[in-house]
Amino acid sequence: MSKHQVGYLIFGLFTTLYLYGFFTLSWPFIYFFIGVFIWLFFVIYGSFSIRSNYHVKAINSVKTKEKVVAITFDDGPTEYTPKAIELLNKYAQKATFFCIGERALKHKDILFSIVENGHLIGNHTFSHSKKMGFKKTDEVIQEIHAADEVIEEIIGKKTKYFRPPFGVTNPSIRRALEKTNHLVIGWSIRSLDTIKKDETRIFKRIKKRIQPGSIILLHDTSMKSINILEQLLIYFVKENYKSVTIEQLLNPKS
Repeated sequence: MSKHQVGYLIFGLFTTLYLYGFFTLSWPFIYFFIGVFIWLFFVIYGSFSIRSNYHVKAINSVKTKEKVVAITFDDGPTEYTPKAIELLNKYAQKATFFCIGERALKHKDILFSIVENGHLIGNHTFSHSKKMGFKKTDEVIQEIHAADEVIEEIIGKKTKYFRPPFGVTNPSIRRALEKTNHLVIGWSIRSLDTIKKDETRIFKRIKKRIQPGSIILLHDTSMKSINILEQLLIYFVKENYKSVTIEQLLNPKS
């Protein structure tokens, strides 16, 4: 049973208790209002925070004593992706790229080069629609399958890893993933590289949160993020950290 389902069960029990109190003990309506407010807070937080595992079980980090982490990129491939690959190769590090199907179609050669250089590709839906949180289960399945088909057509193999756009989850996405059987990957360190402007502050934000088994979220969509990546890789060399693919992080012996 998911946390989302447990939440509904608790809310149902609370509503039953309130109705009993309302009719037998004259409880004021404010009690029910407070209960609804608390429940909605957890639903909204759980929907927008993939790390909460509220709707779906996501892997946000792994427990390990080794100084290994997983750098992940969202929203590519773009014209900046080759720069990321070049830096990763320069510092002998690996990463995982969660790719959008539409962009993969436009940059087939870049998508193929990700795998060719020893990195991993994950599914980030076909369109990365801002309305993803409002799509029905069948529509979510279609988004995931469409991206899968594009990726398989270009690199010759399927991907079993998925990251929902914006990290948003809900019951429709949960039901869709039960059908597609993808492994959901979240993150333990959100860089905020698409929101904050100062590269140094973003790098410091990441650095102070790094620990063995971390999964780091970046975006291969701007030169700013590429510059942050280089700072991060230099830090890894200095501190003897190693970035590996998600698959390698989950299965060290593979």
